[in-house]
Amino acid sequence: MAKLNVSSEVDRYLLEAKQWPDELRAVRSLLLNCGLDESLKWNKPCYSDAGKNIAILQEMKSFLALMFFKGALLTDPDGVLRDQGPNSRSARRVMFTSVNDVTTQSKTITALVAQAIEVERSGRQVPAANPLELAAELRSSLDADDALATAFAALTPGRQREYNLYITGANQPTTRQRRIEACVPRILTGKGLRDR
Repeated sequence: MAKLNVSSEVDRYLLEAKQWPDELRAVRSLLLNCGLDESLKWNKPCYSDAGKNIAILQEMKSFLALMFFKGALLTDPDGVLRDQGPNSRSARRVMFTSVNDVTTQSKTITALVAQAIEVERSGRQVPAANPLELAAELRSSLDADDALATAFAALTPGRQREYNLYITGANQPTTRQRRIEACVPRILTGKGLRDR
């Protein structure tokens, strides 16, 4: 059996886990036995193959999620993969609420991990998204401020999209404008909406 690449940072993370500690350990064991490397990224246990992200563990209030970065490219004969939300393009997740959930789905998880590794090694990509259509208020703010436009353009496409979704999620133009004003300092420092 190959030596498992266990991360001391993830060890510490698990020691401090309050909501899903047993479930985290159970999923971690499966992922490590699949030969994945382990690290802490975005302050969450992340699993990779040859330096390429495969999956990440996410603690939610009502469930523990095993999120596959390119889950949209996986076949799901058992129907366990779920979208992260209505605007999710590539990520898909399996949700657990007990160690029994992990145990009963262990073969499915192992098969999904093997498939995710193969997808990553093949170089397959999730098809590109349609060009981002910015909220009118955001477009006006970017047109009026060169520094803001430059900082926004330097953000990753995902961060740009997240800001746009947040802004367009407001029904009233005044609320959209307030959201833009609140986001400007973060954009200017190169941070995403939820970055720390």
